[in-house]
Amino acid sequence: MRPFHSIYNKILKWSSSRFAIVWLSAISFLESSIFPVPIQDLLLASMSLKNRPKAYYFAAICTVASVLGAIAGYFIGVYAINLITPLLTKFNYMPELYAAENYFNTYGIWIILIAGFSPIPYKLFTITAGMMSMALIPFIGFSLIARGARYFLISMLVRKFGKMADAWLNKYIDWLGYLLIIAIALFLWYEY
Repeated sequence: MRPFHSIYNKILKWSSSRFAIVWLSAISFLESSIFPVPIQDLLLASMSLKNRPKAYYFAAICTVASVLGAIAGYFIGVYAINLITPLLTKFNYMPELYAAENYFNTYGIWIILIAGFSPIPYKLFTITAGMMSMALIPFIGFSLIARGARYFLISMLVRKFGKMADAWLNKYIDWLGYLLIIAIALFLWYEY
């Protein structure tokens, strides 16, 4: 059974669609505010592989959409946290939200750089930034830096390694998916 491989193949189909940029924008926006699974990286890599000269253009679109989603997540934290708390509770995201709050108390705005670049669910940090009334302009600036670094790095690696990157992903995508789940589980276990 290769569940992550089937997801990867679905994403490859999306990247060939005439609506690929719309998919990339929508998924990047939603991942930073409410969507639980960060698949925009694979979509960006696939689109960059199919059209290498536009790889950085795709990274820019992904960055802008993601930061706009982060701003939406921020305002969810400011205005709608009471409305979404039942949803966060239902999907067992409250412990992660409290952990994100602890990170903000410990690291301040610098946590945005870490969370924005890492595979940690970014939406938890965008919502928490709003809940904690973090200054909006630095939040946007740090989000641009972190998300831009992440997406431009992906596009650069795909441009540099091309088909070799695709072959490697096809071979190891399931292992990477399982390792990501284990890493997040260990991270959460360590925090509690």
